[in-house]
Amino acid sequence: MEEGLTNSEILLIYEAKMCNPNGDPDAENKPRIDPKTNINLVTDVRLKRFFRDYIVEKFGENYVYVTKIAGENVTAEERVKMLLRNLDEESLHKVLERCIDARLFGATMTIKEKPKSFIGPVQFTWGFSFHKVEVMDTSAITSVFSGAVEKYGTIGRDWRVYYSLIGFYGVVSGRRAKVTGMSQNDLKVFDNLIWKALEVQPTTRSKIGERPHLYMRIEYKDADTVLGDLRRFIVVNQKGEAIRDFKDLDINFNELVNNLERNKDVISKLYLRTSEELSFVEKPVKSCCPEKFSKLPHELTDAEIKAVIERT
Repeated sequence: MEEGLTNSEILLIYEAKMCNPNGDPDAENKPRIDPKTNINLVTDVRLKRFFRDYIVEKFGENYVYVTKIAGENVTAEERVKMLLRNLDEESLHKVLERCIDARLFGATMTIKEKPKSFIGPVQFTWGFSFHKVEVMDTSAITSVFSGAVEKYGTIGRDWRVYYSLIGFYGVVSGRRAKVTGMSQNDLKVFDNLIWKALEVQPTTRSKIGERPHLYMRIEYKDADTVLGDLRRFIVVNQKGEAIRDFKDLDINFNELVNNLERNKDVISKLYLRTSEELSFVEKPVKSCCPEKFSKLPHELTDAEIKAVIERT
């Protein structure tokens, strides 16, 4: 564990086009939408799932605490037993050493029927769309595979949104990093791989159509600074009659840039990665504190990333 990790705040923006960003299993797997505002919602669990699944697929399930094993769900106690042979309270910290998701997001572990929770230093709010969304008028779909009793195929609805530009806000707590042992290198791996996960993982039938547009991490000089939800500084307006694509939105980052300028004395580093469509943001953000600005991704090879994940 490193000494002196400080706070950071994260702004993540990605799009979901003609897909289902986060189905609600309690509502026919419909996209989560606030019925009063028609704003699309996405849970933080869904976002973290992209990161975890990418680690599992690329580096193996031994480095992720919250995951299925061989496609099967397991309990927290079973997962701890799989990761550790010597089951005692002291050995729980070895799970944090082995699993990068536990170091970042925290974990609740159960040993001898006693749960113990570690609050992770990296936490996200629920994501929401910057605009009202419309659900596509999709017709019922039928599976060609019938059940054991039914003669005919299963009929279900295919719920999707036409377009949703989704923003997530996250906080990194320097003090909680000490509890889980999260290192600066763990954070650099997260900077790189959450973007890669959003490119690679949404390739299932319901998720294909998602793509990252902006990732910004503002690192502060101390563990006491938090500016608050960065999404409130972004203004998004609809251009035409309907929102079907990124080009149908007008996005203004002026207030965000002004806030960075006003708070530049408390910022130690400013990391940014954008899609081609939002590349215009780089110049004004960099101008706030050019000596502290770094363009992502970090220069890390796959071997170096694996070494950070494995703690070797």
